[in-house]
Amino acid sequence: MLIVKVVKPLVSTNRIPDFEHKHLQVVLDGSTKKVAVDAVGAKPGDWVICVSSSAAREAAGSKSYPSDLTIVGIIDHWEPDPPKTSAPSSSPSPSKPAGGKAS
Repeated sequence: MLIVKVVKPLVSTNRIPDFEHKHLQVVLDGSTKKVAVDAVGAKPGDWVICVSSSAAREAAGSKSYPSDLTIVGIIDHWEPDPPKTSAPSSSPSPSKPAGGKAS
């Protein structure tokens, strides 16, 4: 399972009949955008739980359903980890001349 954020709906009016009338959402997985079938009615800004592979097809309604990623739950409360920042660079401090006194 994945935790991802819903970015926006994806509208595709010309698609294969097996997609029926399922809603599609663009979700953000880290820095990668993916398309997920929405089985629960998520809105942009929601953090959601997604399943992939055969679990995604079954969650979307059928094992023959053409889905690689399906939203199966909306998270009520989630505080993602803050983005990782690089450690501050340690620059060498100015050295004192020998003898301990500055000239």
